[in-house]
Amino acid sequence: MKQPEPPPSMLEVIQKLGPDKFVELLKNKEVADKLNEVDKDYPYWETFKRKVKGLAFEPEALWVYNKVSRGKTITTVKISDLSGFSFKFNTTTKIIKHLHEFDLHLGGALEGRSIIPTEDKNRYLISSIMEEAIASSQLEGAATTREIAKEMLRTQRKPINHSEKMILNNYLTIKRVLEIKDQKLSKELILQIHSLISKDTLKSKDNEGKFRSNNKVDVVDELTGEIFYSPPNYELIESLMDKFCEFANTENEKEFIHPIIKGIIIHFLIGYIHPFVDGNGRTARALFYWYLLSKGYWLVEYMAISKIIIRAPAQYARAYLYTEHDENDLTYFIDYNVKCLDLAAQNLQSYIERKVMEKRNLYHLLQYESVNERQAEILRSLIIDNQKAFTINEIQNKFGVVYQTARTDLMGLQDLGYVKEKKFGKKLIFFKTDDFETKLKSVFKHGEYSEFAEN
Repeated sequence: MKQPEPPPSMLEVIQKLGPDKFVELLKNKEVADKLNEVDKDYPYWETFKRKVKGLAFEPEALWVYNKVSRGKTITTVKISDLSGFSFKFNTTTKIIKHLHEFDLHLGGALEGRSIIPTEDKNRYLISSIMEEAIASSQLEGAATTREIAKEMLRTQRKPINHSEKMILNNYLTIKRVLEIKDQKLSKELILQIHSLISKDTLKSKDNEGKFRSNNKVDVVDELTGEIFYSPPNYELIESLMDKFCEFANTENEKEFIHPIIKGIIIHFLIGYIHPFVDGNGRTARALFYWYLLSKGYWLVEYMAISKIIIRAPAQYARAYLYTEHDENDLTYFIDYNVKCLDLAAQNLQSYIERKVMEKRNLYHLLQYESVNERQAEILRSLIIDNQKAFTINEIQNKFGVVYQTARTDLMGLQDLGYVKEKKFGKKLIFFKTDDFETKLKSVFKHGEYSEFAEN
């Protein structure tokens, strides 16, 4: 990825422009109107200079004008007295709109309205945790397919390589985050999360659940070796993480920060402080989930945000770099993450609508055969994948039920003649019977089998 071009120095531009010319710029209404329109998207310098071409002033001068305007509505966040730990951000109209939508739809207000059907909550939660664990790991280099990863998690198969270990660790970590959402953040808790997320995946086991003890952690371009960012000295990490926890746990009524914005800042700070040798990104995203859940945004449990980020990982990296290059202006990182959160919410809504439609289609089978909804889903999976087979553990994980319920479901389908069991060691595997399709088609009225299988 190419290093972003640093914005021009405000002081140097003003000195070059001269006071008279700068005053003329400030009084130009046409320029003001144009810049107000351009800044609705809060562009970084590289984009900004392209958008202002053709105006009566140089892009550098217009940038300074814009920075002065941004400064009038800026919010400052001081994490530490150390140099480089004073940040700022603007809440643009678009960010405010997203936050309003999140407050309406991600928090407790919707719990009574049951956007997620009560009987399906366990299934949806397990699916979302799997998706988040896979995508978050892939962002950090895990090289495996979503299908193989989900098969490993569903069947509880032991991971066979480094990538699968990363994904399993992420999965277990997110489940742990759900358990500790009501706890205050501490360095011990952060180290516990890192220990879970990094188990058996680092070059040295000594680095699991421990802050780094050296400065060999520059963020570099893997192709060119160019250094993008050098984190703080390792000797400062303990004190910085104390300040980090204080920021996460303290509510300042005089300087209120919206919880979603604060969660995004927490996400950013882990990457910025870079307290670990490896696993900083995964830890940062886990803490983002922890914070939003701790503030009552319960629907976040069902959203795979990393699945959105991984569509364009370079944009994620640039959001970090734009903030660092432009005087620690967090607006770029906040704007990027609220967009990802919005897309993740839309994905969840589409997923729910699709599952509700599938459930309606299952009703055809429920009408004509003595099976429950889980068993109907199992039959549909066997139609879609001709080679599919299930273990009891896989059904248990897929539907979020206890072992005995999963066993009863499969044994019931065996009694009806849809599946047959075969023992491999101590494990029972359930396959389709030879006359599976013939038997199933006989249950449906003309044409309904095809609709059931396709939807």
